[in-house]
Amino acid sequence: MHAARAGDVGALGGLLTRHRASLLAVAISVVGYGPDAEDAVQETSLIALSRIGDLRDPAAAGPWLRTVVRNVCRARLRCRTDLTLGDGLAAVLRSSEPDPTELLDRHATRDWVWHALEQLSSPLRLVLMLRYFSGVTAYQDIAVACGVPVGTVRSRLHEARGKLSQALLSTADAAHGDVRAVTAAHRRHLTDILEALPRGQAGSVLADSWSPTVAVSGPGGFQGEGYVHLVRGLEQDLADGVGHGVTNVVAGRDLAVCEFELRSPPEDPAHCPPGAAWVLRTGAGRVLQARLVHLRRPPALTA
Repeated sequence: MHAARAGDVGALGGLLTRHRASLLAVAISVVGYGPDAEDAVQETSLIALSRIGDLRDPAAAGPWLRTVVRNVCRARLRCRTDLTLGDGLAAVLRSSEPDPTELLDRHATRDWVWHALEQLSSPLRLVLMLRYFSGVTAYQDIAVACGVPVGTVRSRLHEARGKLSQALLSTADAAHGDVRAVTAAHRRHLTDILEALPRGQAGSVLADSWSPTVAVSGPGGFQGEGYVHLVRGLEQDLADGVGHGVTNVVAGRDLAVCEFELRSPPEDPAHCPPGAAWVLRTGAGRVLQARLVHLRRPPALTA
């Protein structure tokens, strides 16, 4: 426990393996035998990744994990008939305490998680990135961001959690690359775009890393080709008095989720939604696809 709290990913992987059988037994006792029990155990492992540093008493690790899995199971039982199945779990992960990204950074597990994430296919990776490391956590919002039905989001999350859990345990003792630099580069580029906007130079900055034929899509079924659509939207926002600010960036090898705060002009406080997110697919150092999603809640600020 001491090693896991200090960021030793091998120790944390061993801790989760040691308690897996008892967690599954608790889950089965609450939701019954089947996929829901397995899914609850996997969800508990993800929560443990971000919350292990909160546990002060090493002897309490087992009871704490069993309490988490029990709460996860109860949340699933309460939400089984809800269209936003599982959204109660997002509240557990994204609370008034530091968000998962900050906690992963603090406990030196970020690179381990991303190394495991990279073992998953792009569609599975994206739903996990949105669900656990961004402000796009509601199933309906994830569906919009991915361009798929809500039912597909549910099935992908179920599959992704299982595969991520396996990948985490199998890579706990491996060396992991530094994804912090990738995230920092995306954030820096986005900040440069917004700073260049009032000077009329946003297009020049976008040209540095966006493909001229990038596939762009957004609210209302909009589809287009080229980053000129993004430039026009930003320029229109500027003319309308809308303010922008980068709030969160989640980036991996070929996927990135970039969240923004949108500030309506004082004379029209309901002019725009409180936030937006760009879901980007990259390749060969350039953005190839970009989907704009309007957020119904303000995105959470990160350090």
